[in-house]
Order: sequence, then structure tokens, then C-alpha cells
Amino acid sequence: MTTATLTKCACNACLCNVSIESAVLKDGQSYCSAACANGHKDGQVCGKAGCNCNAG
Repeated sequence: MTTATLTKCACNACLCNVSIESAVLKDGQSYCSAACANGHKDGQVCGKAGCNCNAG
């Protein structure tokens, strides 16, 4: 049995935690989504339930 290790998404505005195994990696940091990893290009949100990073 494996244990998933969670870390906070590296996006400052994001509230999400992401498992190391499923994180989007960019520049040595872990992000919950491509939108966060790419700096919310074109106003994209991460799309995770309850998180509104870059929604405004």
C-alpha cells in the first residue's frame, strides 16, 4: 500500500493541495493544474472545486 504525499500548489493564489504523484511539475515546483503552472494564461482558473484562483 502506498501513501500519497500532499503539498500545497505552488500558485500563490491557489488554495489546492496536490499529491506529488499527480502534480504538474514546472521549474521544480508542484502545481495542481496546467493553468496554475502556466501562470493563468488568458485568465484560466485551476478548475478545482472550491478554488477560485485567478477567477477575478
